[in-house]
Amino acid sequence: MSGAEAELHEQELHIADKREQAGEVLRAYYMGERDSLYSALLTMKSWTNFFRVLDYIDIIVSQDKSTLSGYIDQYRGMQDNYKELESKQAELAEMERKLIEQRERVLALEQSVDGELSGRSDSERIRLMIQELTSFWETAGLSEVREYFKALSAAMGKLPAWVQDNKEMLEVKGFNYTIRVPEAKLNEFLREQDERFNNFAFAFEDDSITAHGKRDNMEISVKGHYSIQDEPTNGIIFHVDELLFNGFALPDTTRDSLEEEFDLGFYPELILSFLKANAVEVKDDELVIKLSVSF
Repeated sequence: MSGAEAELHEQELHIADKREQAGEVLRAYYMGERDSLYSALLTMKSWTNFFRVLDYIDIIVSQDKSTLSGYIDQYRGMQDNYKELESKQAELAEMERKLIEQRERVLALEQSVDGELSGRSDSERIRLMIQELTSFWETAGLSEVREYFKALSAAMGKLPAWVQDNKEMLEVKGFNYTIRVPEAKLNEFLREQDERFNNFAFAFEDDSITAHGKRDNMEISVKGHYSIQDEPTNGIIFHVDELLFNGFALPDTTRDSLEEEFDLGFYPELILSFLKANAVEVKDDELVIKLSVSF
């Protein structure tokens, strides 16, 4: 952030010179100084002098245009950099807010655990179990969850091509398209992509999707929903609402980091470039995506 602010300060110094030059150009036009050049053309007594003055005018006007364009480009570039800096500041502020909330929840949880364990004869045994569970998550659980998300992200990238190969899932009515992906077909597709999904299955419920899997001594459950996104690319984006590891709910910071790292979205333009997602819903064991032609 400090580096970006220093660069913006340098840009402001440079643009000050450009602003002064642009001001001089505009002032010259406003005061009619350039008009005298065109008037001089009418006083030329030979074509040679006429075209010499015309070339001179062209050079001046071209230089004026270059000066104004240079100022405008630098100004717009600086404005874009300011917007980017503001966006980064907002992201950092939101990140700080979430971390503070997470810290407060952790402190509250620790106090709650301490309160529950105080006076219990088996408190040390329970503390040891908590430590073992935490260590198991940090050394093996997180890696396993990330591998599932990585495999899901890779599979979702191939989903548009799979829909094209299964025309029965695509309905066309005029300029409106509907994609219906049955729960069983999606699970079949995922198992074709990665053997991990032999022990992992999606279940479609009303307005939510749950994925559950178990391997060795690790059990993972993910629950979430889709929403429409228009920027930067139109598509349906998956949001993780709940993430369970061996029956224990993981914090929203973990969910958010996985959601940001692995893209589980579906982008209609990968089927046809002119398609745009308008709505998405989950019902009757189907994922239903409404599309329209974008002109």
